Amino acid sequence: MPEGNADPLDAAVRSLARLIGSTPGPVRRARLQHGDLVVEVEWPDGAPGVAAVAPVPPVEADAGLHYVCAPMVATLYLAPSPGADPFVREGDQVVPGQQVAILEAMKMMIPVEADRAGEVVKVLVPNATPVEYGERLIALAVSEG
Repeated sequence: MPEGNADPLDAAVRSLARLIGSTPGPVRRARLQHGDLVVEVEWPDGAPGVAAVAPVPPVEADAGLHYVCAPMVATLYLAPSPGADPFVREGDQVVPGQQVAILEAMKMMIPVEADRAGEVVKVLVPNATPVEYGERLIALAVSEG
C-alpha cells in the first residue's frame, strides 16, 4: 500500500476502535473498508465478541480489591509508546475514566480505563503481554466516597 494511504487507513482504524468502544454491548461483527482493502471480523454466536465499555462485572474479592479487567482478547501495553512512562504505577491514585493501559488488536488501539476510584495496588500483567477476555489486569484498593 502506498505510504500516502497510511494516514487515512490509520484514521479509519482509530474511528472503528472508538465506535466499538462506545457501543453499549458486545460487538459481534466489524467491517472496515479502505479503498479495495476490506477487513471483516465476525465472532460466532456465544463467543464474547469485542465488548464495549466495562463488559466484565466488577470482581470484589481478595480483601476488598477491585480489578480492572481486559474487555477483549488483545495485547496489553502499559505505556502509550515504547520507552514512555507507564499510564499508572503501583501506589498511584486513579479516578473513573482515567486511562490505565492500552490494548492492541488487529492494529487497533483501545484504551483501558479505570471504572472505579482507588489506589493501584498491583499491576498484574507485564507490558506487551497477550491477554484474554475478562483477564484481571490491575488490582485497585477502592476509595470510599
